[in-house]
Amino acid sequence: MPMNAPDIERMIKEALPDADVKIEDLRGDGDHYAAYVQSAAFKGKTRVQQHQMVYKALQGRMGNELHALALQTAAPEDA
Repeated sequence: MPMNAPDIERMIKEALPDADVKIEDLRGDGDHYAAYVQSAAFKGKTRVQQHQMVYKALQGRMGNELHALALQTAAPEDA
């Protein structure tokens, strides 16, 4: 069963409580999302590390319930 945008946002915010999260359903099918996540926890981390933190927050759902996620991350000063 596909994930919905509020569930994705909730999971990210549970892992990164200060995060500013914006989720967009790209096709209206509940399978293809774009996410913009800004968090102070990303400060000093590479983009790869930032993305890994978001994927970890999704608890293994990437590639399963969540088919595709176009991800943009930033620390507040990067935004």
